[in-house]
Amino acid sequence: MPKLRIGSRGSQLALWQANHISALLHARGHEVEIEIIHTTGDKITNVPLAMVGTKGMFTKEIEEALAAGRVDLAVHSLKDLPTELPPGFEIAAITERQDPHDAFCSRSFSSFQDLPQGARVGTSSLRRQAQLKAIRPDLDIHPLRGNVDTRLRKLEQGEYDAIILASAGLKRLGKTELIQQIIPAEIMCPAAGQGALGIEIRKGDAATRQHLEFLNDPAARAATTCERALLNRLGGGCQVPIGAFAEMKNGNLHLEAVVANPDGSKLLRQSRDGNDPERLGNEVGDILLRRGGDEILEAVYGIGLAVPPQP
Repeated sequence: MPKLRIGSRGSQLALWQANHISALLHARGHEVEIEIIHTTGDKITNVPLAMVGTKGMFTKEIEEALAAGRVDLAVHSLKDLPTELPPGFEIAAITERQDPHDAFCSRSFSSFQDLPQGARVGTSSLRRQAQLKAIRPDLDIHPLRGNVDTRLRKLEQGEYDAIILASAGLKRLGKTELIQQIIPAEIMCPAAGQGALGIEIRKGDAATRQHLEFLNDPAARAATTCERALLNRLGGGCQVPIGAFAEMKNGNLHLEAVVANPDGSKLLRQSRDGNDPERLGNEVGDILLRRGGDEILEAVYGIGLAVPPQP
């Protein structure tokens, strides 16, 4: 079996993900190397993510290494991967999905409903902020950057009454002790692709694609294709106030989607069933745009709170 080189960000969670894929490849007889690559998003740590305004801020440098042949594949959190890849790349596999929901973490409160008036909540996500504000406009939402350990430490030290993180990352790292509530998608719709890993390769690299085929999970591929089609239809990157969650229900794919003002003053929710993942995502996206999603997103892009729409 040929040697395979994995490109990965250097965070604790990114390395867990890369090592997880490495172990699966090792079990198939491959020799595997991991190269740590620092991305734009990793280098800018003192600015809220939504203000950075760089498309592919967690993927660009890794794709450069792929294009140059320094690595053979890249392991990404799928929610960080732009819905339209640059020319020359493809997603070879989408792995079995870990819990896609958001987790409410706190030392003192069992759910966000239990938080006192004006409680300080940390999140780096406009999507989470918007949905929290829609239900609890009194909450004091503050940006939260850093790796998972840094964010949990800030919570432990009392800088926040609660923080919202992806359940999948906490479970992968075994850091679940401060999870008080897994937030249902009906209350906080997850990010498109949350909980799944996307394995990116050079477009047309048939040999590497064949080696990675066993990692692809058809259910995760269908659900996340649907979610990413919706996100793409709305022109969104990974830091816009859009939620998308698809799952199989009664033999059909069911999509829940949300687009909201960052301050939570307007929140549009739409759900629909279908059999074609991409068409379902596009249809729900069209409905949300017609219902006023276009105005919400134009305002968000207009004040520079999110990455620019993808072409």
